[in-house]
Amino acid sequence: MEEEEWTCGKGLAANAALPRTIGRVLAGLANVLDNHMQALVLTSDESRAEYGAYERLVGEHRALASQLAATADAMEGYRNLPDGVHDDAAMAEPAAREAFESLVRAEEELLGLLQQSSTEHRAMLSEWS
Repeated sequence: MEEEEWTCGKGLAANAALPRTIGRVLAGLANVLDNHMQALVLTSDESRAEYGAYERLVGEHRALASQLAATADAMEGYRNLPDGVHDDAAMAEPAAREAFESLVRAEEELLGLLQQSSTEHRAMLSEWS
């Protein structure tokens, strides 16, 4: 079996999972916040202020989730993008490596945050049972 040639378009498509998944996490958080709003008894200034804050954040999270889904769709749509000519010297510049290292550090930070958050949320779920 012949190995398929890797292209920048295929790289974009392969990396679409990140914005798509982050978008689903943000949409899930928006749903949790929206559900929490329904539990507020709006008889005090504090409750109304909390409701307003959550209402704003729900809208912002849903907008971000929608934009991330659209970005992921666009990235996947570039799967067959023909490779352009690349300047190998520019690709070997320290700035290119630094940008990639920065991405890897951010991914590792996100992974740690998600692991911690997931552990805490699983514990909360188990208390519901």
